[in-house]
Amino acid sequence: MALNIPVLTVSDNCLALAYEKALLALYNNGIRIKTQYDKPGDPQSIDSTMDITIINPLADPMIHKAFPGGIEDLKEYVMELMGIKDHWVKNINDPKDTRWEYTYHGRLANYGAWQELQNGASVSVGPFKIDQIEMVIDKLSKQPFTRQAQMITWMPNLDKECYDPPCLQSLWYRLLEDEAGVQWLNCNVRFRSNDAWGASFMNMFGFTQFNKEVVAAGVAARNGKRVELGRLNWHADSYHIYGKDIAAAKQMLFDRVQSMSVEERTYNFNDDFIREMYDGAEAAVRQKIKTHDEGR
Repeated sequence: MALNIPVLTVSDNCLALAYEKALLALYNNGIRIKTQYDKPGDPQSIDSTMDITIINPLADPMIHKAFPGGIEDLKEYVMELMGIKDHWVKNINDPKDTRWEYTYHGRLANYGAWQELQNGASVSVGPFKIDQIEMVIDKLSKQPFTRQAQMITWMPNLDKECYDPPCLQSLWYRLLEDEAGVQWLNCNVRFRSNDAWGASFMNMFGFTQFNKEVVAAGVAARNGKRVELGRLNWHADSYHIYGKDIAAAKQMLFDRVQSMSVEERTYNFNDDFIREMYDGAEAAVRQKIKTHDEGR
């Protein structure tokens, strides 16, 4: 009898409840398996291949309380996806440089390049450099029904030896136009590996904001049409909860979900106090990054 990784599928109108359904489906139907990041004594992870569809990514309730972070962390992650930490990438030929191997924004906006140390200075090098964000916006603006509006992150020349290569693999876009002339940006996101408890909510929230503020806004500015977010399909080849996190996930969500209302489990992103926290966090994030840079 074959041993198979389960393929799980969930869908909901809003991000928070789609995320919750995915976690519950994983917890109830996933397999137990080791990972290369386990420490001695760690329980096995719970794993699956997961397909999540969020029909209306901007609908409330958008934020689930059961993720390891706060509103300020969501803002910082969105700013990271916009490129604010791209300068944290290491010099590839400096063994003493312990900074990041890449950023998602760097791979999307400057694909094909990396940082090298040359004569004491950090230099961006590579056989080519492609701004995939600009490419996607341009393609969608000229031909909204194209099937070629795609961005990728994987660079085999670097990632085959990378200890922690990109989890995000690709973003694919297509536009549909309704009778009123409004264009709806549909998006497919593929992760090769997605930490369901520790990262996936922040990932989904972050790319929802990226799609709204960068891709949809960019297309609208280019073609003069109103562009809204259509459905988001999120595919993870490995959607998992690490064994070390299972107890916390049980305590925060799995053992309590039946006894709590939706209002107790989620936040409305468009509530005034949440938006004030989110928008107000930008200055603190910028100061945090500045302090980190000065410390180095």
